[in-house]
Amino acid sequence: MITRRTDLALEAREIYEEEQNQTDIKGVKLNTKELENCVVTTVDILNEEGSKIMNKGIGKYITLESSLMKYDDDESREEVINYLKDELSIIFGDDKTKKTLVIGLGNWNITADALGPKTVSKTLVTRHIFKNYNKDYDDDFTEVSALSPGVMGITGIETSETVKSIVDKIKPDRVVVIDALASRKMERVNSTIQISTAGISPGAGVGNKRKSLNKEYLGVDVIAIGVPTVVDAATLTIDVLDTAMDSLISQSEEGSEFYNMLKALKEEEKYSLIRESLEPYDKNLIVTPKDIDETIENLSIIISEGLNRSLHPGRLNN
Repeated sequence: MITRRTDLALEAREIYEEEQNQTDIKGVKLNTKELENCVVTTVDILNEEGSKIMNKGIGKYITLESSLMKYDDDESREEVINYLKDELSIIFGDDKTKKTLVIGLGNWNITADALGPKTVSKTLVTRHIFKNYNKDYDDDFTEVSALSPGVMGITGIETSETVKSIVDKIKPDRVVVIDALASRKMERVNSTIQISTAGISPGAGVGNKRKSLNKEYLGVDVIAIGVPTVVDAATLTIDVLDTAMDSLISQSEEGSEFYNMLKALKEEEKYSLIRESLEPYDKNLIVTPKDIDETIENLSIIISEGLNRSLHPGRLNN
């Protein structure tokens, strides 16, 4: 069973492979396709056995990895938007009568946690138009509503309770939940999008897991979209140490045997050692890149436009 926390199913699978030294996982199926500037990996958790091993819910997890997400220019954004739109369109299907509720999780006062609210603010909502004109169907648009429920520290209300009450009231056919995640690798921070059909646990990215938002609880399909925006200090320390050891090994043979021995440690062993060293000083912090303000804005544009184009076929024609 995966014990080290990560919100990405792809990384949970990598941890299992490293720890068990095997690539086949019972109840888990993997598929990878390489596009021009993006790698799309699909991890299917098929049953309870696979769910227990991966510590993730049963469902499909699609991961898009592209360095283009870190570039703040129209050409790079457009390419990533199209990759995301293509994957979302497959999940949403062709039924234009389906109603969608988009939920932006997170705290808009904390930049690294503001991805959900910022994305919702750019999402094209149409429910009011459908209601005003008493429409059930449109060739170019589908019925979409959106909300940022805030966090319990601000509202005093469990996010799951807020979302559940809204779902019961307006009765959407599916809920799309957007949230910031945590990664085990710095290289994936702000350059990875995960789409999941298994729902999400609000606050899981910073270890403050609340009640899950999934089909079992809400009664409708739940699609979660997330981007890892943070890592913890122990994970960052491992990356820095590995880079430093590679440099030392290449520069000198003296001590290389010792450095190679350290590198040979399993990543889980290194993580546990560093985390135990930091805990007495309460220093296992959550870390995010210094340009997070611009990055979150860019990512919110990518995700909202990917959603708008997949939910509203006429978006590109107007």
